Amino acid sequence: MDDRGRELADFLRSRRARLTPDRAGLPEDGRARRVPGLRRDEAARLAGVSTEYYTRLEQGRAQNPSPEVVEALARALQLDLSEREHLTDLLARPSAPRRAPVAPQRVRPGLHLMLQTLDHVPAFVLGRRTDVLAANLLAREVLTDFEALPANRRNLARYYLLDPEARTRVGDWEQIATDTVAVLRLEAGRYPQDRQLADLVGELTLKCPEFSGWWNDHRVLHRTHGTKHYHHPLVGELHFSYESFEPPGDTDQTLCVYNVEPGSETEASLRLLGAMSIR
Repeated sequence: MDDRGRELADFLRSRRARLTPDRAGLPEDGRARRVPGLRRDEAARLAGVSTEYYTRLEQGRAQNPSPEVVEALARALQLDLSEREHLTDLLARPSAPRRAPVAPQRVRPGLHLMLQTLDHVPAFVLGRRTDVLAANLLAREVLTDFEALPANRRNLARYYLLDPEARTRVGDWEQIATDTVAVLRLEAGRYPQDRQLADLVGELTLKCPEFSGWWNDHRVLHRTHGTKHYHHPLVGELHFSYESFEPPGDTDQTLCVYNVEPGSETEASLRLLGAMSIR
């Protein structure tokens, strides 16, 4: 089995293992269970395929399943939208003979200007692998000064997982860290030839004690909105809701904007932080 087949096999097994017969709507048959979650034959029955065919899928030996089969698997395993996307990526793309470099990522001038216009809240642009391509002043103050780092080290996952300051500055650090790993997992399924992504995963595996366990959970996530909480050493507690979206025409780039409640303590703290930063 090649690397791609192993990724697919591990993902299907992990999703099957978390699903109990009761949750799947299957009656208990009285047989002793040697594995957590559903058996292969139960997953196959729910998906409407033969046990032999499902086994071949889990072993990475089934080629080019139809969209109907992919949808049936997603329903049977109760996959969310991010997991469906990941399953489609794993099934649709063959294993690459080697990992190829990717073209440099650039932010167009209009998007740079938008970041500077959003001067009252933190905002930044992410590229592939959570590379930080651009960040306004407040984003650099609330998180870290990415512009002070070498260009090839400006990466949000590297900051959250490897910077000791992040563990104390980022509220609910473990949740944010595991979400970030899940984002990288999703990208790994979409871009199996991205050598820089493979290098980043290797670095995080070596340097972050928790990374391997989280990576092997096979959790995937496409973040579009949520909340963030930071403990800033100068202005104290900061609470945000955030929105993330892909600017039109900018494939593989994400604009992230941290919003604040009008009249809140966080809004006042950001004004103070901005004033302190431009002196």
